[in-house]
Amino acid sequence: MTTAGTAGRAARGGAQIAGAMFVMNVATYGYTVLAARLLGPGSYGGFAAVMNLLLVVSVVALALQATAARRISADVDHVAQIERGVLQVSWYAALALGGVLLLLFPVVERVLRLDSSATALLVAATAVPLTAMGGQAGVLQGERRWRALGAVYVAAGVPRLLIGVSLLAWQPSEFLAVLAVGVGALAPVATGWWLLRPQRTTGAEADRHRGTAILRESLANSQALLAYFALSNLDIVVARNVLGGYESGLYAGGLILTKAMLFLPQFVVVVAFPSMVETAQRASTLSRSLGVIAGLGALGTLGCALLPELALVFIGGGEFASILDRLWLFALLGTVLAMLQLLVYSVLARQGRRSSVLLWLALTAMLVVGSTAETLAGLVVRVIVVDATLLAVLLALSAWLLRRDASTPQPTGSLTR
Repeated sequence: MTTAGTAGRAARGGAQIAGAMFVMNVATYGYTVLAARLLGPGSYGGFAAVMNLLLVVSVVALALQATAARRISADVDHVAQIERGVLQVSWYAALALGGVLLLLFPVVERVLRLDSSATALLVAATAVPLTAMGGQAGVLQGERRWRALGAVYVAAGVPRLLIGVSLLAWQPSEFLAVLAVGVGALAPVATGWWLLRPQRTTGAEADRHRGTAILRESLANSQALLAYFALSNLDIVVARNVLGGYESGLYAGGLILTKAMLFLPQFVVVVAFPSMVETAQRASTLSRSLGVIAGLGALGTLGCALLPELALVFIGGGEFASILDRLWLFALLGTVLAMLQLLVYSVLARQGRRSSVLLWLALTAMLVVGSTAETLAGLVVRVIVVDATLLAVLLALSAWLLRRDASTPQPTGSLTR
């Protein structure tokens, strides 16, 4: 295929995924705003803490997705074997993770200060379909089946909104808000199963694509993604412990905007990742993608600074007016996190290991520095400083490593072309 043809295919794929993820994010965002309005700052803090925990738990699904997409992009001759192995490992991992969270539900209830044990048990149940979806999405992403992947993403957002509206209109409560998320998580798994239902003709097989190898890579990816998602989500846990219940609820409201800025350019990461697997395209893809994310983030942050009253409407309305003049800070935090996410996936694409240590160091710094905050503004500024420092270090390190990798021949049979 010519360069123009490849670029055109990437552009069409980007448009399809952008549209699907826009629908998913609008539905997810709409449900979050609905929950904030109906639950209020007091109860919403607990729901937000659960959602952030589920995002951290979802690192297993994302690791499986990254593993599948990377392997299929790098070794198209073994797609059938990779697909079969990834889907099997995904279900084993989903059941194992659900079992672990089931055993830990008393800890979840206490740390997040939830209203009931039932809500903590829902976290364990929800983790199973969320994890299984990861392997399905990874196969579709690696094969660049953007329309099919888009259908999975739409199914991950719309049912949650519809179910959530029905349940919270009936009885606004922390438990029902989380229940809607759990039931809605079944829809993308069913969609992925249907799209992958036709069995592939068995092709060539290799030891490097057996289930144990897939599991090892997924575990390695998980630790890097776990560090990133812990860094980007555990600040609400810090807020719940260093701020009062009302102020932590306000902080959770601000994080709605942060998540919107993080999820807005997520389609860039999805489309760019398969290209970042290939050494020849890695540097150019990373630089272009960072530019797109930074541009979108700058527009969003400026908009929140100039029109904070409009931004307030989208995070829950007047009950969160106390953070009106700080909304741009939450938008800036989301932009930094979005750029960090792309750099983390660049590390996964080249199968880097040492870079992930920096994520764990930054997480430790965020927890330590964040615990010294006494006000909402103090906490969000501390988190931004830690994340921005990590972004600068990772960006410099990635630039050096990409130049080095570009000048180093890849060994025959390597999975990182």
